[in-house]
Amino acid sequence: MSVLAKTWHLTPRSKLLAELGSNPQTGLSPSQAREGLGRLGPNLLISKPPVGPWRIFLRQFQDFMVLVLLGTVIVSIALGEYLDATAIFAIVFLNSILGFSQEYKAEKSLDMLGKLAAPHCTVLRDGHKLIVDASTLVPGDIIFLEPGDRVPADAVLLESQLLSVDESNLTGESVPVTKDENYRGSLDTPIGDLKNVVFKSTLVTRGYAKAVVVTTGMDTEIGEIAHLLQEKADVDTPLQQRLGQLGRILVFACLGIVALVFLAGIKQGLPVYKMFMVGVTLAVAAIPEGLPAVVTIALSVGVQRMSKQNAIIRQLPAVETLGCATVICSDKTGTLTMNQMEVQALWSPSTGLLESDEQSLRLRVGSHDSLYYAAATGSLCTKAEAYADGGFFGEPTEVALLRMAERSGLGGQATLRRKYQEVDVLPFDSERKRMTVVVKQGSDHLAFVKGAPDVIMQRCTHIMVGDQVVRFTQEYRQQAMQALDSMAANALRVLATAHKTLGRHVPPAKGWEQGLILTSLIGMLDPPRPEVPAAIREARLGGVRTIMVTGDHKRTAAAIAERIGILTPEASEVVTGAEWEALTPLQQRELIRSVAVFARVAPAHKLSIVRALQENGEIVAMTGDGVNDAPAVKEAHIGVSMGIQGTDVTREASDMVLLDDNFGTIIRAVREGRGIYDNIRKFIRYLLGCNVGEVLTMLVATLMGLPLPLVPMQILWMNLVTDGLPAIALGLDPTDEDLMLQKPRNPREGVFARGLLRRILFSGLLISLSTLLIFVFSLWFYPGDVLRSRTMAFTTLVLAQLVFSFQCRYERYSIFQMGIWGNTYLILAVLLSASAQVFILYNPFMANMFQTVPLTGDDWILVGLFAVLPLFVETVLRLIKQTLRRHLSLLKV
Repeated sequence: MSVLAKTWHLTPRSKLLAELGSNPQTGLSPSQAREGLGRLGPNLLISKPPVGPWRIFLRQFQDFMVLVLLGTVIVSIALGEYLDATAIFAIVFLNSILGFSQEYKAEKSLDMLGKLAAPHCTVLRDGHKLIVDASTLVPGDIIFLEPGDRVPADAVLLESQLLSVDESNLTGESVPVTKDENYRGSLDTPIGDLKNVVFKSTLVTRGYAKAVVVTTGMDTEIGEIAHLLQEKADVDTPLQQRLGQLGRILVFACLGIVALVFLAGIKQGLPVYKMFMVGVTLAVAAIPEGLPAVVTIALSVGVQRMSKQNAIIRQLPAVETLGCATVICSDKTGTLTMNQMEVQALWSPSTGLLESDEQSLRLRVGSHDSLYYAAATGSLCTKAEAYADGGFFGEPTEVALLRMAERSGLGGQATLRRKYQEVDVLPFDSERKRMTVVVKQGSDHLAFVKGAPDVIMQRCTHIMVGDQVVRFTQEYRQQAMQALDSMAANALRVLATAHKTLGRHVPPAKGWEQGLILTSLIGMLDPPRPEVPAAIREARLGGVRTIMVTGDHKRTAAAIAERIGILTPEASEVVTGAEWEALTPLQQRELIRSVAVFARVAPAHKLSIVRALQENGEIVAMTGDGVNDAPAVKEAHIGVSMGIQGTDVTREASDMVLLDDNFGTIIRAVREGRGIYDNIRKFIRYLLGCNVGEVLTMLVATLMGLPLPLVPMQILWMNLVTDGLPAIALGLDPTDEDLMLQKPRNPREGVFARGLLRRILFSGLLISLSTLLIFVFSLWFYPGDVLRSRTMAFTTLVLAQLVFSFQCRYERYSIFQMGIWGNTYLILAVLLSASAQVFILYNPFMANMFQTVPLTGDDWILVGLFAVLPLFVETVLRLIKQTLRRHLSLLKV
């Protein structure tokens, strides 16, 4: 860091800009920015290094059951059982490769999502404002700040308007600091008192600013003190926690069963070493110690799938909650609508309503008449920019007004700014609902004001009729209200423009917006997104209600809501923020059951709306973009922030970020959330069903005094190889077509709700029964050939589990109704697992290792019949149950 950089808060701005090679009017050139980035590196704080591939691979050997198996390898070697030791180690290694590939993909997915959710900022490059990744900033960049922004780097202020910054994460001071670009400190001025400087990672709470970046990355104040280097601890999702608890319960239950099998084998006179191996491998097969990890993989893959649909999940538990959502409270502008504003109508008392095409405005704008001031307000009272190449930069509403002004023939924004030199600004915010710019023309000062019609008109005492200023009488007020209602009924968003002559000396700010002269009402159309009506219908069919929450006029909001299908017989009320605020909490809870639209809403109202819905037992998703929306977004079960229009603080408070600010993306995310949860249930059903089948097979055979139907190597093979691939494939199952025809699930339901435990136990029982039947039959049919009988039982068990994987795709149907197609991954996994099973039967080395023999054609026919027997029995019972239910319903009728 240069000596100048250490004292940049004292350095005159012209000297500082020269040292940094920057121009406040044009910023850095792209080549300067690239050179600075190459020299200084990205504007990032050092964080926890990413988990490397080797660490992920070694992590596969840290699991308790894997360590048990590795201990078994050592015992086997000590006892001279080298073949067993080699086989067990090979299977553990193969399983570790499989686990590594899945975890590595999941890690990469989450890393990619972190990059997608990285902060952005507005920067001036080559005279144009651009939105760039904050990590690309370099010293000398000119940046722009507004409420809700995280300051992207340490910077010296060049201009500011009522700027306040929350520096609590740097200084510990909870009160926002008021900034002033004209402040000059001293060498020993504390950080908290440097009012002409903003610091990386602090939060803009109010006002606007233009600043020049002086340090980035680890050279910033927050980088040097490493205040933000603490990594957030990984927190298990509720489902992972429930499965972890379940796993601990099952551990004790399975160990009891394993001990019983071990003792029964010893009683029969079987060798202790052999029963020790059976006990260890059966414990490994029975205990579902990997379920929480498999859930993590499924959630990570699902989150990656959501990201491809423009929904970035910031918190994994939100994936579970999404499937439970019953109400979505959505902003209108940009989420339900296109956020592509176009001025459609303009009203003044002398012109009435007129279309705002270029020709009509150019013909009607006179010298200093009402339309002149309307166009001038659109060009000057704005944060938007018009460029010489015809481009625009800014918020869509302001760009629409600026485009109107540019078409009016006044000479463009640059010309007007030379004529009217900006002196001061009162920025727009969601509480004030207006913006004021004070300009100087010659020796006089004027205030240009724009904002919500009701807010502006109550501050107006006069109105312009042509080029004359007259009293804003009740008659004119009624005309304005009629024009406002007419535009609102056509779903136009309406802003009012006004101005005031301030005289030679600028009075205190509180007088700028009193006694205004109304010049026009401007109606803009923000058309609904074409996919929104279908998305709202899909949500309604899925038991999810949509409520529009907007700051727009009541009639405008109602017109848009009717057009997109939010108004329904069950929910048709349109309530304003003032009407809502006047109610008691009990009245609010009752009214909200029938509300479809909240209009003229301030951010404070959003929080009470969320709480009223939650008190009624709803699972609420709330969208937000402004800094004041953050409390409501954080309070909701699922906070949704906007990736385009949203502020940094709202994104940080949210669980999900919409990269396209699109309501349809929320519904797709809800569908994906439900699908991910369903897939987790599918592989829980599969894994536990297979485990139950294996344990019961060994337990019953041992208690009956039969020879062991499976040897330890075969149990390991099934558990770590043939079961694993189908389980992972079930986690990638496509969402069911009728998923959004079902009601949201209760977030408090257990893992085994809706009959899942019953299905697991019943399927495991059928698989075990089928395996034992073929084992007993083959012992009778091939007397003395235990090896062949065991091979047939082993193969039947493997194939029955593979057939079972297809049935796990459906909870309400049979595969005979739905077919086996639809999940290519599962088909490939089953084919690969079946091929591996055939390989160990016919390859001499593998057959010796797994104690199998080749099967004859007749053997395969028997194996095939017994492998599909569980599916056949389950299907017949399902048909009987459906028939009985149908008959009972007819009897009731």
